[in-house]
Amino acid sequence: MLYGVSSILQATGSRRVARTEGLDPRLVVRLLQQPAFLAALALTMCGFLFHLIAVRTIPLFLAQAGIAVSLVFTALLAVRIFGDQLSWVEWLAVGAVVLGLGLLSASAGDAGTERATTGLTLSLYGMLAAMVIVGFIASRFEGIVATAVLGLLGGLGYAVVGVSSRLLPDFVLTDLLSSPATYSLGLGGGLAFYLYSMALQRGSAIAATTPLITVQTATPAGVGVFLLDDQVRAGWWPVAILGFVITAGAAIVLVRFEGLRAHGQDGEADPASSPAQFAADRDPE
Repeated sequence: MLYGVSSILQATGSRRVARTEGLDPRLVVRLLQQPAFLAALALTMCGFLFHLIAVRTIPLFLAQAGIAVSLVFTALLAVRIFGDQLSWVEWLAVGAVVLGLGLLSASAGDAGTERATTGLTLSLYGMLAAMVIVGFIASRFEGIVATAVLGLLGGLGYAVVGVSSRLLPDFVLTDLLSSPATYSLGLGGGLAFYLYSMALQRGSAIAATTPLITVQTATPAGVGVFLLDDQVRAGWWPVAILGFVITAGAAIVLVRFEGLRAHGQDGEADPASSPAQFAADRDPE
């Protein structure tokens, strides 16, 4: 729930500042001047503390599934605050996301005891580098594709946070300062928050949040099962796979319908539906 409310507050703050092309650090300064954005940052940090406890005690795919439920809160608040109108198909898709994540949760077994390997650590930093490159390119475009890509990259950043949280050593200051996972966690969280803010500037909260939540749920789940020895309950592999397919399919439906509504059947964008227009209508300055 904290992440769901944070998404809306982050959207509110992000839409009140000018957009930038590329990964412009001045955007961070502008965002930090917005009270709604600061509140979103505080809620995200509070949510992370709870999440940190979860990822170290239960399988990653179950801990991440709890975050994904925040999509429902994001959808409800987006309708209430931003006036986003969801079709019945989209409401079914939101429900399908919850169903799929519920199936993933039901299939969870014991948390693995494996920790960091050199290959996994290097992969996390490689993913962060790729996020910077792709994010720089995507940030130079507008529309539903840019929104979805930036949201997806934000999801990868939070996936790095989830995996890094599992890889952290015991909470001893000297151990934390010498662990590569400490720095990949910080870099992943900061980059994810930044890219997600850019996504919220370019499209609706649903279009940005759906790929974010889907990726940040599925990626650590795979890492946990295949690399960190997280367990799926005996005989529940079909349920786990079905849950993933339902969740991913519902996310695609949500993003697709957002794109159709934003651009219309003739391919032209509706300026009244853009975040910039929303901010202008509500900010006389």
